[in-house]
Amino acid sequence: MKPIERRLFLDRFLNYVKFDTQSSEESETYPSTEKQKELGRYLVKELTEMGLQDVEMDEHGYVFATLPANVDYPVPTIGLIAHMDTSPEVSGANVKPIIHENYQGGDIVLPGDPEQVLKPETDKALKECIGQDIITSDGTTLLGADNKAGIAEIMGALQYLIENPDVKHGKIRVAFTVDEEVGTGTKYFDVKKFGADYAYTIDGESAGEIEDETFCADTAKITIKGVNVHPGYAKGKLINGIKIAAEIIERLPKDSMSPETTEGREGYLHPHAIKGGVELTEIIFLVRDFTVEGLKEKEEFLQKLCDEMNKKYAPASATLTVEESYRNMKYKIDEDPKVVEYAIEAVKRAGLQPKQGLIRGGTDGARLSYMGLLTPNVFTGGHNFHSKKEWICIRDMEKAVETIVHLANIWAEKSK
Repeated sequence: MKPIERRLFLDRFLNYVKFDTQSSEESETYPSTEKQKELGRYLVKELTEMGLQDVEMDEHGYVFATLPANVDYPVPTIGLIAHMDTSPEVSGANVKPIIHENYQGGDIVLPGDPEQVLKPETDKALKECIGQDIITSDGTTLLGADNKAGIAEIMGALQYLIENPDVKHGKIRVAFTVDEEVGTGTKYFDVKKFGADYAYTIDGESAGEIEDETFCADTAKITIKGVNVHPGYAKGKLINGIKIAAEIIERLPKDSMSPETTEGREGYLHPHAIKGGVELTEIIFLVRDFTVEGLKEKEEFLQKLCDEMNKKYAPASATLTVEESYRNMKYKIDEDPKVVEYAIEAVKRAGLQPKQGLIRGGTDGARLSYMGLLTPNVFTGGHNFHSKKEWICIRDMEKAVETIVHLANIWAEKSK
């Protein structure tokens, strides 16, 4: 196939990151911020000008489009998905992307905030990008490669396929979603209307990575009801809910079962938020593991703590409730493994060493897989997501575009 040219994706990416699409965890609207739709409307315009069909932005802010097949035999319809919002954790307003040309090693000081420094000692992927061009923000905001790199790479691949009709492919459906960063990216996603047989989120990190496994996730809440009495007359009567909460947190393991002490396949129990007072205190826990059994073990640990507090501090009480968030996509993807096998083949054809990995988190693909649309995750080339030190290598973006093109072609090739 012809080489992937930067014009297909680079200017698009540098443009997209200038849209402030930060989502919000506090908002009660959908999408959580109206400004996400500004990028959506712009993408509708671009997709229409490119000549795609069925281009629309629906009432929820999702952008959809279709690239028709250029073969006359049946091929499964493939979906390409990326999200438009950026993390609530770091500002995405007034992003000033900087291209550091011909990186030769050493530290990269971000000029807008000299305290933000990329160091090869901690950013080990930098060592693989010697001689390449690297994009960062100026250090005052995140860059937005998560996930505007994915959007730019999908758009670049579509443009390549349009300009090179000799690359055979089936029908391709495109979706750009909202609010992925706040965990509701698929809340109103209509899988049946989307009409894809299989899909891929373009939302991963290092070049060559294909991720088909995520955490299983629950949110656990311990509600503590204390006994409130005027503190001047409280001896032997007051039972402080805040102190019970503190004791529960103190009883958590110090050297295990937390985000800061685990890696790889190890799960955790993370006290994420706490609020309240003497009479009523709530602790929110993020419960994560790669197996449902691992989740249940951690939730049983919390229940045991509650039981002990109830016995010790009656008539005060500690009650545990658990809400399911998402499950490991691998349980579903293993039912039809070719969706991952074809992605691995596409990475190889792009000249990269495939790295089949796991995500210590979740993606839209995890939920979509349980909604009947198997959706593993493909790399973008980005690093340090949700951070002012976020960066991406232009060569790796090029390889992501090439991987998407090969992927479309492989589905057509395997369907003959």
